[in-house]
Amino acid sequence: MTRTEDTIRIGLLGAGSVGAQVARTLVEEREMISARVGTPVRLVGVAVRDPEAPRDWRIPGELLTTDAEALVDQADVIVELIGGLEPAAGLIDRALRRGAAVVTGNKALLATRGAELNAVAAEHGGVLRYEASVGGAIPILRPIEESLSGDRVVKVMGIVNGTTNYILDQMDSTGAAFDDALAEAQRLGFAEADPTSDVAGRDAAAKAAILSTLAFHAPYSLDDVHCEGITEVTQEDIEAAAMSGYVIKLLAIAEKQTEGAVLRVHPTLLPRTHPLASVRGAFNAVFVVAENAGELMFYGQGAGGRPTSSAIMGDLVAVARRLRAPLAESPTISSEVQLPALPIEKATTQYYIDMDVADREGVIAEIAHVLAEHHVSIESMRQPGVVTTEGEVEDSDNGAKVQIVTHLAREKDLQETVDALHALDVVKTVNSVLRVEVEK
Repeated sequence: MTRTEDTIRIGLLGAGSVGAQVARTLVEEREMISARVGTPVRLVGVAVRDPEAPRDWRIPGELLTTDAEALVDQADVIVELIGGLEPAAGLIDRALRRGAAVVTGNKALLATRGAELNAVAAEHGGVLRYEASVGGAIPILRPIEESLSGDRVVKVMGIVNGTTNYILDQMDSTGAAFDDALAEAQRLGFAEADPTSDVAGRDAAAKAAILSTLAFHAPYSLDDVHCEGITEVTQEDIEAAAMSGYVIKLLAIAEKQTEGAVLRVHPTLLPRTHPLASVRGAFNAVFVVAENAGELMFYGQGAGGRPTSSAIMGDLVAVARRLRAPLAESPTISSEVQLPALPIEKATTQYYIDMDVADREGVIAEIAHVLAEHHVSIESMRQPGVVTTEGEVEDSDNGAKVQIVTHLAREKDLQETVDALHALDVVKTVNSVLRVEVEK
């Protein structure tokens, strides 16, 4: 897009907690931002549904408008903070077809239509940036997209949802029940009034799709990510993990294999010595493994108006500099068609299995036989609260509990093992099945 004046005009769509902070920065810190861009910048409008609604920062009335399309048509840079699929997708598409630059933190949109919008940007000379869509203030997408562009990323594993990390951390550190930890997260502003997307894992899955697309240079979408939430994690699971030296985290994991990549989000047992195990509260962290760079970790605040606005402003300055110096091309997403998304059954992992079993001799032998039949071996086993005689479960009125951590195996074999354990007469109930992540 050809600009007709030296000043770079910025249009802001949405003025929630993040949008209000972006507006404040552009108004109050205009001289600083202009100096860093190398040319004047000016906020020319903020599109909102209700100009009279209370906001975290009082936006000057002359900037507020309800005509989002008119604002898109006059700005050089559009900052989209509406959220959701529509009207956000239509407005971004409109801006990119004009050759404008777009900055967004809309993870749901990027995880479903990111490839399409990137193609529109490439065709019409637009720019699409979205650092704030993953990890709030953490600068993770640009390092993957740019700093590691000459390397091969083989694995990305991260805590990318502050709500679930806060809940699991409270259950681990204070013994809080799930519902109580969730209520406290809502009180502190870490969780939405409707936390379903967070606790069901969908928010993390959207971020996993975005991370995977950049890390592996392939157009993955939300549908490519296996997703499980934390609603089935019990206090008993938390305590059993702690007794064995683990902590439970909701992880987004993307891992290359020979024939493709497995993308998954699920509760995971991590050794307490792992760098991600120490991520507390509502903080986020992303652990990246590359062939040459080795292991890298990015840590910081994963949500909130100010942290997320920091990532938005970083993208905004970057695209404004590009508008000032058009020859400084921004990176584009390439496609490696030979790296398709693989089903979860292709993953290689370990399982933690918690079972209530019958109180008779030979139980352990029968369980071990089932695992061996499915090419799964036992790394460790606990029988909490019972006394054993020669490796067998001692008789009791209430039966006994057995907790097993398997060795590394194919997900398909592990799933078939669990199905076979369900069918065993000596197994009363399989209470919990969680994956275990260790350094391989």
